[in-house]
Amino acid sequence: MAQLVWNGLFVGSFYALVALGYSMVYGVIKLLNFAHGDLYMLGAFSGFAMLGAMGGLVESQSLLALLLVLIATMAVTGMGGVALERLAYRPLRGAPRLSLLITAVGASFALEYGTRIVAGPNPRVYQVRLGGTTIHVLGARITVQQLVLVGIAIGLMFALNWLVMRSRQGRAMRAIALDPKAAQLMGIDVNAVIARTFFIGSALAGAAGVMAGGYYGKIDFLMGFIIGLKAFTAAVIGGIGNMQGTMLGGLVLGLLESFGTDLLGGEWRDVFAFGCLILFLTVRPTGLLGERVTERV
Repeated sequence: MAQLVWNGLFVGSFYALVALGYSMVYGVIKLLNFAHGDLYMLGAFSGFAMLGAMGGLVESQSLLALLLVLIATMAVTGMGGVALERLAYRPLRGAPRLSLLITAVGASFALEYGTRIVAGPNPRVYQVRLGGTTIHVLGARITVQQLVLVGIAIGLMFALNWLVMRSRQGRAMRAIALDPKAAQLMGIDVNAVIARTFFIGSALAGAAGVMAGGYYGKIDFLMGFIIGLKAFTAAVIGGIGNMQGTMLGGLVLGLLESFGTDLLGGEWRDVFAFGCLILFLTVRPTGLLGERVTERV
């Protein structure tokens, strides 16, 4: 039981990091950015390229090298998210929501197959594979590297929560989420705040991509597709647009997958996860911590 709980929390922390980007963008401009999962993939490949350039440091100090690459990758994927918003979404901001949704799907395919052209179609083996000493806690086998990765994920989530709830930038995000026109009249630079929102969400996805590459050891150009759907599922379960709900939704989804895999087998993992999404939408459409809102006309 303890091992299942730990496995669920470990995987759920990755889901929560990626889902936060979905939730932030939806909360601010009501856009379902289906290209967000591919920024996770872009982060994994950016980390792969940087680790390849670091050479000897990777062999001697693998965890340190991964942490340095993680920080640099957050900057790269953050700028990628800003470019995506500027080129694909900003020109269509006043267009019908369906146009934005189709654009997001097109951007997702562009990122996937652009990476395939640059990096090739074959999976790549990460230069750093985190294993390490195993400790036993209440019957669960936990490695020090897993604890480090979960600690990084929790630290990033708490930092984001502080930014959104306590900082001036966070107040601007929440103001735009409530009423972008009124926020603009009050002197808020709406375009700049939205660009920063994309930067932060994309940086978190890139961090998750590097951590997943270092832990699982293999990356490919389609790895962002399923994680994107899972992150969207986590955001919906927790309450899309709600930061705390999204974090909770990621952990809940990880636990559901862990127990579902143990109960039904690994081949049923995705079926179980998306089945739970349908159940949540049926029973509580707003998610665990989401609130029912009315559409402004």
